[in-house]
Amino acid sequence: MYVMPKFVVHGGKPLTGTINVCGSKNAALKALPLALMTKEVIVIKNLPEIEDVFRAGEMLRALGHSVEKRAGGAVGVKQKNSDSTTLPAELVNKFRASIMFVGPLLATRGEARFPHPGGCVIGAGTRPIDLFLGGFEKMGAVLETEDNYYRLTAKKLKGANIFFPTITVTGTESLMMTACLADGITILKNCAMEPEISALADFLNSIGAKINGAGTSTIVIRGVRKMGGGEYEIIPDRIEAGTFATMAAASNSGSVLINNCEPAHLEALWAQFDKAGVNYKLAKNSVKISPSKKIKACGIKTHEYPGFATDLQSAYTVLMTQAEGSSLIHEVIYDRRLLFSDLLTQMGANIIMADPHRVVVEGPTQLFGKKLISPDLRAGMALVIAALIAEGKTEIDNIYQIERGYEDLSGRLRQLGADVERVDS
Repeated sequence: MYVMPKFVVHGGKPLTGTINVCGSKNAALKALPLALMTKEVIVIKNLPEIEDVFRAGEMLRALGHSVEKRAGGAVGVKQKNSDSTTLPAELVNKFRASIMFVGPLLATRGEARFPHPGGCVIGAGTRPIDLFLGGFEKMGAVLETEDNYYRLTAKKLKGANIFFPTITVTGTESLMMTACLADGITILKNCAMEPEISALADFLNSIGAKINGAGTSTIVIRGVRKMGGGEYEIIPDRIEAGTFATMAAASNSGSVLINNCEPAHLEALWAQFDKAGVNYKLAKNSVKISPSKKIKACGIKTHEYPGFATDLQSAYTVLMTQAEGSSLIHEVIYDRRLLFSDLLTQMGANIIMADPHRVVVEGPTQLFGKKLISPDLRAGMALVIAALIAEGKTEIDNIYQIERGYEDLSGRLRQLGADVERVDS
């Protein structure tokens, strides 16, 4: 019988010390699928040990690759056979980034068959994959649906001009990767500009791809016949770094050094900290959060990079429960992402939902421990932050969602003095 783990948090403990940032979840989940695009060995360094990465490794094995741990926490990936063209439903249903395997599979094996990522029925859900499917079709793929599966086929993909009607990070990365092995030139317009995209393009170029413009709104890819092997060091996770910085600011109880990060990737957050009066100091690869005299209410509106990241919105909402005054949190990227704020009100927060995309937070308020269920990755982490600053005991169930993106979270938080325990419920 599988026992579901949970976090038990006794709040109100001062946080102080150093916490190291792991490799980027979003970069790692694109590094593993690209191993499909070469017959040579890909070595991936600084790979975070999180549930989504474990699932991606299982997917590679299911598609005929060996995935072996190496010294220093690196992983070596190499193709053993290339027979399978179907993504197993039991894996696809567990993580949305499984969509990243489709393009490389189609480009190298001429076919990709898969259910809707994340377990949604075809065409449903708030994060559809029509931008991916439309891009593959423009590159010459034929799309069919059968028995709740998509099936894409193409004898040879061809370069195309593709405009994204809405900015999509994974869509940009997926089509950029796929175009590397297509005939001719592909031009992607209205692209996402996240640092993970530039890092991915740099590595692809190092193993033989010809990509220009990554990190800007227009990316040009000249297709090549094959690519080689190499070493890919995952960049630090900017969302984790920003989350820990926001956690320390909300606790406001001691000095916390967030180490092994790239502060330049979080300029939108530092701008908000300036307005809110958060006491922070940036260094080349770290940021130190020290106690602030007063946290002032300061609203945000999420935006694609380099704007304020939607993945930091939940943690920032918790910070605003400790700020003096009224702040408007405006989420424009994903529907339903603000629904978690109802869980904060159960803990004592004063939050009014204006509509599905906006909430008003009045602060400061004392939060109190509750029994909660994590609704998703980022909201779940926000509940952990709320539990750390709450009075009393909080239990958070469904922590698989949180552990999809944060490595050994309870262990690392205990190093800061937090009273957090991961227990079997």
